[in-house]
Amino acid sequence: MLFRSPADIYENLQTFSVVELDGRIVGCCSLEIVWADLAEIKSLAVDEAQKGKGAGRLLVGAALEQAAALGVPKVFALTLEPQFFEKQGFAIVEKEQLPMKVWSDCARCTKQQNCDEIAVLKVI
Repeated sequence: MLFRSPADIYENLQTFSVVELDGRIVGCCSLEIVWADLAEIKSLAVDEAQKGKGAGRLLVGAALEQAAALGVPKVFALTLEPQFFEKQGFAIVEKEQLPMKVWSDCARCTKQQNCDEIAVLKVI
């Protein structure tokens, strides 16, 4: 997951959804609108002890619902776990199919030239 400073988190807090269990946050996810027809699922994280129990599926579902409500027809993610997204109806795509604006976060990433993330896309 790309590092986010506390200032960046607070600045983008309204874009996050969380899953809470027994008063504890066990997962989070952000939906960022990139363009009129494209949004990105970012910062999807689930507590290790809760993986496989549906929190990630709930978060991605909420992000897709939010995108649909906003009229954004395509949602993508950059991930190290493409199989998870494929189970949610996403397809693996070439990163080069995504617009250049998507890569603005890459400038801050330590992996820049050695990126191992896989692009996935869903048309809703």
